[in-house]
Amino acid sequence: MENDTIAAIATPPGQGGIGIIRISGEDAERILRTVFSPPGGWKQAPESHRMVYGGLYDEDELIDEGMAVLMRAPRSYTRENVAELQLHGGTFVLQRALDVCIRHGARLAQPGEFTRRAFLNGRIDLSRAEAVMSMIAARGEQSRRAAVREMEGGVTAFVRRASDQLYALQAGLAACMDYPEEIPDEEGTAEMVPQLRQLIRDLENASNEHASRLLRDGFQIALVGRPNAGKSSLLNALLGEERAIVTEIPGTTRDLIQGEVNLDGARILLTDTAGLRGTEDPVERIGVQRSEKAMRDADLILLVLDGSNPNGEETIRLLKELPEHSAVLINKTDLPQRISTEDIQAIRPDLPCFSCSALETESLEEIKNYLREKTTVTDRMTLTQPRQLDAVRRALGFLRSALRTVQELTPDMASTDLQAAQEALAEITGDRADEKLLDTVFSSFCVGK
Repeated sequence: MENDTIAAIATPPGQGGIGIIRISGEDAERILRTVFSPPGGWKQAPESHRMVYGGLYDEDELIDEGMAVLMRAPRSYTRENVAELQLHGGTFVLQRALDVCIRHGARLAQPGEFTRRAFLNGRIDLSRAEAVMSMIAARGEQSRRAAVREMEGGVTAFVRRASDQLYALQAGLAACMDYPEEIPDEEGTAEMVPQLRQLIRDLENASNEHASRLLRDGFQIALVGRPNAGKSSLLNALLGEERAIVTEIPGTTRDLIQGEVNLDGARILLTDTAGLRGTEDPVERIGVQRSEKAMRDADLILLVLDGSNPNGEETIRLLKELPEHSAVLINKTDLPQRISTEDIQAIRPDLPCFSCSALETESLEEIKNYLREKTTVTDRMTLTQPRQLDAVRRALGFLRSALRTVQELTPDMASTDLQAAQEALAEITGDRADEKLLDTVFSSFCVGK
């Protein structure tokens, strides 16, 4: 299957100005010349990397007019012969064009098969292949920048350096084992311990699971509080649109209402929840249960209080029960205030507390600055993919075991752990990859990429 010719629609489904059919493999040029023709026919073989105007035909029937380009190996995405047809972006037209290509010898590509061939043909390593999907899935400036770093080889360069350090450690260990009279264990250990510690620190700094999830899934914030605290108004103000229904009737919000905002490149997902209170209404009770689940799933719980009403017993209970990843927002500062920041800090001095009015957008800047700090991702973080983080997690386990062995036993017993750490890191770039691993990585890709 890796040597046949594949084809797929490379543009998203739906109507658009342009739709692209991508063909890759040994027969790409033949299929192109069979189904596509410039005015007057092909007078000579198509020139590589040159767009040609013409028509797409099914036998003698014109399907569409458009442009075509042939990219001969190895100067193509897959390092195979690649042909692309640029047609009008209608769903039926593209499907008909794909059917014609398949009927003339192509096979429908599997998800990620073009990028998989680029990897198998040595054009990119596995970490750069994953960066392709990261770029496609990027929904904020931070995740786009991270994807660019990966595509430019940031992960590859880091893993290669770590691997070189591991090779050096293993070479030093082999020297201790082969020449015990010339290199005593104490001397070999003295050199290995600081090197192992530094390598462990480097891997820890390069992998941050929280930041990785923030880039991949966004920062989840649950707006919680008593009914009529102004959660829905606050959601609308932060989103800059009327997403939630706002009334003076307590319990208006019965279900979760979600919205997304991009704050200085960070993707922030806001969830407005039902007011937390005891109720006999079965529908509202379900809403409260969903609110509690949203709190458990959130990266930050933002307790919204009505500043024009004093803290009651229920509010004080909520404050005391809030987990550490919470903050308090005193809302409705446009009204006479009966709650102060000092009142909140007297109960929970460990939680940040802010004041604002959902009706006055400039008063939201303080909470926005706080969110900017919470969602900042350091450029020191190199590894972002869950698979990469899992490999580093295993490598760190082996390195810590090797460090304990070197310090407490004898250096030669650390050899197995160092080799295992080396193999775990090799999975990141694909230097050590089996079919199962490749299937797992590329199954998450879209068809046509």
